[in-house]
Amino acid sequence: MGSATEYNRRDLFKRAAAITVLAAGGTSLLAACAGGSGSGDSASGASPALGSDSKNPFGVKATDKLDVVIFTGGYGDDYAKQFEESYKKAYAGAVVSHLGTQEISGKLQPRFNAGSPPDVFDNSGAQAMKADVLVGADQLTDLTVLLDAPYLDDPSKKIRDVLLPGTIEAGTINGKMYSLSYVYTVFGLWYSAKLFKDKGWAVPKTWDEFITLCGTIKAAGVSPFAHQGKYPYYANYVILSMIAKQGGQDLVKRINACEAAAWDDPAVLKAVTAFYQIMEKDYLLPGTNGMTHTESQTAWCQGKAAFIPSGSWLENEMLAATPADFDMAFLPIPALAGDKLAATALWAGAGEPFMVPSKAANKAGGLEFLRMMLTKESSSTFVKAANSLTVLKDGVNPDVQLKPGTKSSAEAIKAAEATFSFTLQELQTAADAEIQNATNELVNKRISPADWVARGKAATSKKV
Repeated sequence: MGSATEYNRRDLFKRAAAITVLAAGGTSLLAACAGGSGSGDSASGASPALGSDSKNPFGVKATDKLDVVIFTGGYGDDYAKQFEESYKKAYAGAVVSHLGTQEISGKLQPRFNAGSPPDVFDNSGAQAMKADVLVGADQLTDLTVLLDAPYLDDPSKKIRDVLLPGTIEAGTINGKMYSLSYVYTVFGLWYSAKLFKDKGWAVPKTWDEFITLCGTIKAAGVSPFAHQGKYPYYANYVILSMIAKQGGQDLVKRINACEAAAWDDPAVLKAVTAFYQIMEKDYLLPGTNGMTHTESQTAWCQGKAAFIPSGSWLENEMLAATPADFDMAFLPIPALAGDKLAATALWAGAGEPFMVPSKAANKAGGLEFLRMMLTKESSSTFVKAANSLTVLKDGVNPDVQLKPGTKSSAEAIKAAEATFSFTLQELQTAADAEIQNATNELVNKRISPADWVARGKAATSKKV
């Protein structure tokens, strides 16, 4: 299935985290030139003033054309076409043009250069435009006005009040929000609820229970744990989550900042030592260390392994290989004794960034399109089409029948007392590559947990 599939599928979530940390760094790559000189009105990124009409706060003119561009990746673009129909109903007479493409930069760069960008676009995929470059060239609209606009389903609330944690931060550069990251993903362990029910296995809440259960699973002739060995960062979803829950939010921030001393925190060694029990006790699916994501996930769907780490795209990705009665379920990483974060805490974040160009002909319409995306009806439309959650709190209508994995993810998000996110994969790629290499050595039992920690600390000196 190749690395291209791997890159494109995860790119949406990675880019969101990258934007978050760029807010702190503030370095724009203007040498790359986003197109257009950014000259003229210095406030071209400004938004329309927020009006008093809760039904039309941006002052949309129904006769103005709306120009929409959507990345046709794993989610397709049918959901967006339904959003466009809703827009046309709300603004009778509006003509909406739609382009679905995987060539975001290729299609839009010439338009930005010519000063005629679309009114709203989904900036995802391998050819996404560089958000920091667009901001540096004054090509994007500040979406703060969207956050302060009334929520369509309940005008007594503002949009900012109905977004899941981390959504605003994911779209923030230099202190301003320039993109609405629409998809919310969680990272953790996955299992077949049917398999567990058939075998009478209880879902573990603590890591000690997890390790004990792994012994029971192995005795039953099933491999306890599979992972996507050719992509070691999947295993890091487990290791880093354990570090976060043991060490707390401050330690997450220090690791994200590539602070060498962060790796001396006792939580790091404790977490990786606990994870290493999987290898020590021979709980890995044979061959999983050399498998691609699809190979290991297919074996897992076939019941050859009980647990596998992944993000919540897993269900949609594996639809063809998943038995109808599999009953996919999500599990936050089980708790270690002494954790600073609650057992329900999990790695989660927003991705799939939507943007409104500063030189859009119908900027008000672009903003309104985003506001309309954040209704329960629109969110439910997306969930049904993509088997993935949006950033809208409780954003699924009761009558929507979620697939088991998506339902399980939604329940975990609702129950989470805290969320956290690591950004090494996005912004410290050289350091992250070293950590992934260390994880590869660890799962092959060629280094010890202490060695892994030492390599992680040394990796902080690696620069992109």
